[in-house]
Amino acid sequence: MSSELPISRFPVPALDALPEDIRARLLAVQEKAGFIPHVFLLLAHRPEEFRAFLAYHDVLMDRPGPLSKAEREMIIVATSNANQCLYCVVAHGAILRIRAKNPLIADQIAVNYRKADITPRQRAMLDFAMKVAFEAYAVEDADYATLAGHGLDAEAAWDIAAIAGFFGMSNRLANVTSLRPNAEFYTMGR
Repeated sequence: MSSELPISRFPVPALDALPEDIRARLLAVQEKAGFIPHVFLLLAHRPEEFRAFLAYHDVLMDRPGPLSKAEREMIIVATSNANQCLYCVVAHGAILRIRAKNPLIADQIAVNYRKADITPRQRAMLDFAMKVAFEAYAVEDADYATLAGHGLDAEAAWDIAAIAGFFGMSNRLANVTSLRPNAEFYTMGR
């Protein structure tokens, strides 16, 4: 990727112009990852939205629950691909490869999760996530029964739905803003 291309069609604020709490968060991410993900820089354009977005993101992705961190990333990669969100497929694909300790899984799930090397439980989880992403109005008792048949209770269904819904919003923002993935994401976990 060319460094001459903008990361977004919206302005990206300079680090020293950001509120202290946001600057500290970005620098902490940079310290850990070695770079600042472009999505953080884009969201910093609107500090209140940055704070709200990251607060909900952290609750969804870091809370203990019935889904592993890798499974949460699977939901994001599958639904983001269906939403044609380049940024989220590339960035969360990298995170999935690392969390699953599998260099192939993100590509498999992004292209066609139904053919991916995943468990029947994970397939049921992704089927539900896709239904939530594109036909939430049609979710019914049978969908919950299918999840239950794979050991996924109502709390797991909530988690799946919340992740699919939240990242559906994220996909739309990334697409509308023409957000470009960081080059670093392409090679992480390979």
